[in-house]
Parts: sequence; C-alpha cells; structure tokens
Amino acid sequence: MSRIGKKPIALPEKVEVKIAGNSVEIKGPKGTLSYVVNDGVKVEKKDKAIEVVGSTDRVGRSLWGLTRTIVSNMVTGVSSGFKKELEFTGVGYKAAVTGQTLQLNLGYSHQIDYKLPKGIAVTVNKNVIEVNGSDKELVGFVAAQIRAYRPHEPYKGKGLKYVGEKVIRKAGKTGAKK
Repeated sequence: MSRIGKKPIALPEKVEVKIAGNSVEIKGPKGTLSYVVNDGVKVEKKDKAIEVVGSTDRVGRSLWGLTRTIVSNMVTGVSSGFKKELEFTGVGYKAAVTGQTLQLNLGYSHQIDYKLPKGIAVTVNKNVIEVNGSDKELVGFVAAQIRAYRPHEPYKGKGLKYVGEKVIRKAGKTGAKK
C-alpha cells in the first residue's frame, strides 16, 4: 500500500478537473495542465477532492504514489505556481530579459541567449534570476539548464547557484616553498 497514494488531493477554489478515460486535465487561474495516466492507476473526482486508486498488479502499485504526486503538483501549479531562484556572482556578470529571451553575460567572450519555453516567465532583480511557471517539471528543467551555463565554482565563488544552496569554498594552491 502506498502511503502517499492513499491521501486525497484537496481542490482549491477556481480549479476545475476533467477526467476522460486515462487523461486528466486541470484548469486554474495560472493555466491548464494535462497528464495521461497509466492503465494500472485510476483517477477519480469525489466532491472537492481527487482520489488516485492503484490496482493490485505490480505496475499499478509502483505508479500509484508517483501518479498522485504528479496530479497534486498539477493542482498546486495551476492554483499558485512554482518558483526557482538562481543567484549569480562574478565581475561583469549580467542578466536581462527581452521578450521570450533571457540574455546572459557570464564571463565568456560572447553573450548567451536562452529562448524561454512556453509557460515559463523569468524576471531578473539585481543578481537574482527568478523562474516562474505552473509546470513544476518544466520550471526545474529550465532552472537547471540556465545554471548549467556557468555552475558555481568553489575557488573564486563565481557562477550561478540556487538561492539558499551552500557551496563550500576551497583554499586553492599555495606558493611553492624554496
């Protein structure tokens, strides 16, 4: 029995759910998300909640908790959204948003233009890049792609890191003794 899968998902106000066969579509103030559920799992709407029921076979049991978590994240995403914050440190490092493109100057000889996917909004405040969206997976993926351009390094402390991430600084080499 899945402990996570047994919990019902409470529906906030202004969130609508449509279940047709194996597909689940959730609409809310922040957008619309849909998901196709595996055959071993069933999603049911009861009053102001969604229940996920797993079958007794191996596949149904293994996907029960995962499906419940994905549907729960969809409900949270369309009602309040998700946010990841990246902080950049370095001399001359800059970021700016123009339309659907994030322009990054991260110490390379060229500017990096990252085209934002549909459903993602990015804002830049001083040295913090804020990635917002209703799809948790897509928000995390975009933040990871942006961070991969210049990961935070432990010697000089330059690069991109998540806000709140701890990077242990290293001492580096010392002068050779004669």
